[in-house]
Amino acid sequence: MLRQGPRFLLSRVSAASMGWRRQFATDLPAETAGDSKFVEAWKKVIPNIDPPKTPSAYMAPRPPTPSTIPSKLTVNLVLPYSSILSGKEVDMVIVPATTGHMGVLPGHVATIAELKPGILSVHEGNDVSKYFLSGGFAFVHANSVADIIAIEATPVDQIDPNLVQKGLAEFQQKLNSASTDVEKAEAQIGVDVHSALNAALTG
Repeated sequence: MLRQGPRFLLSRVSAASMGWRRQFATDLPAETAGDSKFVEAWKKVIPNIDPPKTPSAYMAPRPPTPSTIPSKLTVNLVLPYSSILSGKEVDMVIVPATTGHMGVLPGHVATIAELKPGILSVHEGNDVSKYFLSGGFAFVHANSVADIIAIEATPVDQIDPNLVQKGLAEFQQKLNSASTDVEKAEAQIGVDVHSALNAALTG
């Protein structure tokens, strides 16, 4: 198998020299083309009824990728019951991804990241606003728009350290006394969230 390594690498280099590359999502058309063959076949069989539409027909066209990198990143921070940031232009955000803290600047490659309990930092000039997120997802689009969807989000300066310590102690006690898998899972979630809260306040 090792003997095939040089041949494999050579084929990859040759493909690169010929200008081959995998197509990125941002290279695709903003609008999805309809299935013309299906429509033609449908009209032959049932000419009096319009063909059914696919889910993509109801989606808004994807925003075009700008030719130049914008100077600002547009951020939306949304909860199930409210919108904390809507179309806010900032210099950078740092999100608590499960793979580690991820900084997002204007022109960032399109990315979807799962979020763990932690701090969302919003940088606007010399001002930094910090929110504690209980978890969620971050959708970074190729047009320098970041949509951050969270279950809960609270400004760090509004968190009471005493309540965090009390909650952490309570969930640790529940975890130690849990007798079922469900009780252990619920207690572990409480420990993880309050540990992250405590780290955010003391870090």
